[in-house]
Amino acid sequence: MTIDPQLRNLNIDLPACPGTLVKLSLLMADENCAIDPLAALIETDMALASAVVRTVNSALFGLLKRVETVHEAVRYLGMAQVAGLTYEIGLRGAFPPSPTLQSIWDRAGVRGLAMGRIARQLDVDPWQAHTAGLFAESGRAVLYAHDRARYVALEQQAPDEAQLCASEIEAFGVSHAALGAALCQSWGLSREVTDSVRARVNNPGQWTTERPTVQKLLAIGHVVDLLVLNPETASQPLAVWTTMEPIAHQAGLHFQSFQLATMRVCERLNVHERHT
Repeated sequence: MTIDPQLRNLNIDLPACPGTLVKLSLLMADENCAIDPLAALIETDMALASAVVRTVNSALFGLLKRVETVHEAVRYLGMAQVAGLTYEIGLRGAFPPSPTLQSIWDRAGVRGLAMGRIARQLDVDPWQAHTAGLFAESGRAVLYAHDRARYVALEQQAPDEAQLCASEIEAFGVSHAALGAALCQSWGLSREVTDSVRARVNNPGQWTTERPTVQKLLAIGHVVDLLVLNPETASQPLAVWTTMEPIAHQAGLHFQSFQLATMRVCERLNVHERHT
């Protein structure tokens, strides 16, 4: 896929994808990809490799045995989760560090992890789900890096996501959703991930025009946002599930399985929070 020509005409730079991640994306697109080449690729970049091993050994994953290599990390967590962690670290490194961006990366890490784990239980591609969660707000990071002061002012004035997108288009000529999708394209991510990043800001009723896989990614991302990342809605799970039931059916997800998988992941993440 090519980047929308209109985006190319904007004076907003998309960060280049690190070479290791370009190769990683190609490996993950191969259904027959094995552990050894994936681990070997990550280990060619010492900064990425050490960050992956350090992250895997954190309390969030609760491994009983400390891992020493990327190969061990892949064996314990699986290729999709380790590849997702590698992309998360690479995505953070593509932008200048700042407290403002840190909150985006913190949400991205949790969202990607939760989406990947839920997807695995629903026979949805966990690599696609993890990366869709990571890149969901990446367009906002691009706008922060482009003009932080102006973008912060827009965020403070916008009462909801729809209004924020409208304000972004008026101010910058593009929404963060479109920028995030363009970043996914330029980094070689799948069309499903790209489309889910673009469409997540739309009303769920509009998701019916998306392909079935994209609808599943959107539904999984939406419930993670409501039950994991938003304290206000997370405190009202019954109301959330009342809202999510028709969305799950619309996306072709078995509702009870979807609910059970999500609650399992939420409980695991809550246990982590209580011990950190």
